[in-house]
Amino acid sequence: MEKSTSQNQNLSRGLKNRHVQLLAIGGAIGTGLFLGSGRSIHLAGPSILFAYMITGIFFFLLCVPFGEYYFLI
Repeated sequence: MEKSTSQNQNLSRGLKNRHVQLLAIGGAIGTGLFLGSGRSIHLAGPSILFAYMITGIFFFLLCVPFGEYYFLI
């Protein structure tokens, strides 16, 4: 397989400073949630996974109607 050099493919930096900051904040929050849930699972045992599952299903069922409502507007 040969790479075609006739095509002009330019790369550009599309991320602005605020995008990088939001990515860093999201990574920090995600890491904190991961470590926090690991500690709570260690302390409470596997039963807390069931509580997380119930809470996740509740919020999913809560958010889906909002998404469909805004999609229809």
